[in-house]
Amino acid sequence: MGLTGIQIFKMLPQTNCKECGAATCLAFAMNLAAGKAELDQCPYVSDEAREKLAEASAPPIRAVKIGKGVRAVTVGGETVEYRHEKTFFNQPPIAGVISSDMPEEEMKNKLTVWNAFQFERVGYILRPELVALKDANGDKEAFAAKAKYVAENTEFNLVLMSQDKEVMQAGIEACGFKRPLIYAATKDNVDDFGQLALDNSLPLAVKADSVEELPELTDKLMEKGLKDLVLDPGSRDMQKSFQDTVGIRRAALRAKNRSVGFPTITFPCEMASNLDMETVIASMFIAKYGGIMVLSDFISENLFSLLLERLNIYTDPQRPMTVQQGIFEIGKPDENSPVLVTTNFALTYFIVAGEIESSKVPSWLLVKDSEGLSVLTAWAAGNFAGDDVGAFVKKSGIADKVSNKELIIPGYAAAIVGEMEDEIPDWTVTVGPREAAHIPAFLKSKVSA
Repeated sequence: MGLTGIQIFKMLPQTNCKECGAATCLAFAMNLAAGKAELDQCPYVSDEAREKLAEASAPPIRAVKIGKGVRAVTVGGETVEYRHEKTFFNQPPIAGVISSDMPEEEMKNKLTVWNAFQFERVGYILRPELVALKDANGDKEAFAAKAKYVAENTEFNLVLMSQDKEVMQAGIEACGFKRPLIYAATKDNVDDFGQLALDNSLPLAVKADSVEELPELTDKLMEKGLKDLVLDPGSRDMQKSFQDTVGIRRAALRAKNRSVGFPTITFPCEMASNLDMETVIASMFIAKYGGIMVLSDFISENLFSLLLERLNIYTDPQRPMTVQQGIFEIGKPDENSPVLVTTNFALTYFIVAGEIESSKVPSWLLVKDSEGLSVLTAWAAGNFAGDDVGAFVKKSGIADKVSNKELIIPGYAAAIVGEMEDEIPDWTVTVGPREAAHIPAFLKSKVSA
């Protein structure tokens, strides 16, 4: 059982330095006990205390790392039930099933298509992360060959699915360097699969016949020294699976039940007869609270909708998405190209940049840090005032890149023209369109004038 806030407080330096973000060490200790803070936030805690506090400061749902490379993922690690309480951090990976008896050429073609599924959204690259390789007939050579191909020829990481120890061992030998998830330890093979995971330092999924049977299996595996576990309560009815997933999350967060304090894996592919319905079920688990979603296949329209939902839910609701402040080149601008300025709210930037690009007029785009606010909101909040924007223009270095000293500001910020002209008298400040959709026509008219 975790320590109380008072017990944690007694092991803290008690300096009330506020560097952790809390007003006092006692407040920080209470947050730590509630799972709302991380021990690393305290810069002065001693090594001895850190060791004693490790369990208390660990998230109630363990963070489990799966895979290597660009599509490596961390599942779990969440500390709250609802995203408005703090935020959700580790996006649940999405897996597609490949059967071990699939013809080699068909598998290669499918993986080529899957590997190419990448979508850009407000500066983020959205893509699936996992291949669930399913043992179809107990042929360990075929299983190992396909595991090796996926590991060596694609960016995907793997979930190895078999109940046969020898098949699983062959799969691990073929792709163990990619840190696959072993699926799954059951009451019939828990000792063998637990030892496989222990010997190879790999994460292990635990499958029970019901959610009530999970703690017995996880406790047995934890006694062996295994910590990186993923839970499957075994339910394949949509309603029951949803109830089990929510129940596991609440037991871990509210009751601090360490026996179920692990991420989950769900199988929409086994709950529906077609991919569209699988997608609907997966969307439910992305919202609440699937750790890994396994689908029978990937097609672009279904996959994109899930990836976009995942991005929206796992974006901090208290912090707008932003881009870095600075000078951005759209096309190949030269010293005579137009210069525009906007805020660093990600959606604003990508809309403006997209419209500039569609105009085919090479331009310089200055992006000012506005704490992630859109133009009108930033102006109203005082984060896009004329003197601040003018000072940013001077410090940005754009004057060294252009001989054209005309700056185009958003139409909604027309009120800042006077202040800007006072701050940067060498520049001509021009009010541009209010709507981004009008930027192409505006720029073309500037070029042709």
